[in-house]
Amino acid sequence: MAKHPQRRSSSKNRLSLVRSQGGNAWVFAHPAEVRECAEDLEEVREMIEAGETDIATDELRWLLGMCSEMLAAHFLLGKLAVEVNNDVDLGRGHFGAGYQLGLQAWRRAGKPTPVAALHPANRVFFDCGRGLAWCLHHLQKTSMALEVVEHMLAMDPNDPLAIRSWIDEMQTEGKPVVELGGMFRGPN
Repeated sequence: MAKHPQRRSSSKNRLSLVRSQGGNAWVFAHPAEVRECAEDLEEVREMIEAGETDIATDELRWLLGMCSEMLAAHFLLGKLAVEVNNDVDLGRGHFGAGYQLGLQAWRRAGKPTPVAALHPANRVFFDCGRGLAWCLHHLQKTSMALEVVEHMLAMDPNDPLAIRSWIDEMQTEGKPVVELGGMFRGPN
């Protein structure tokens, strides 16, 4: 494992939003601890690929102990919970933690737009949001899932991840889309 940084407790080390270098969008500025743990996170991804999910889970929890605002660790723990352990509730918790951290940073910044979903610094937030929306819908909390999707669309109205279509899919799941009852009656 890579050398781990000392835990810092300064409020300066919070997830925040800054203007992109081009000035046409906003990007998440991740705490210094996140950047310092990049090598550790890459090793965790390798563990996951090798099927060492229990060890990867332990390492991700340890990394969150170093920096609770590490969105990628929340995302990977949510993904492991859902895909490996079939634990949608736990997945919801991890995806939700990452999503809430980003949402709070966005609100602290005054809700600037657009927060470019495809920018590498932002993508993990949107992935946490997508995972959270999926879990909430799966847990039959569709109104909460729709709220998550709507927040993400407010942050990046261009919708490059095509999540707008999730709204109709969630709202119509299990319901007849078209009422055909009166269409096939002949003249009276």
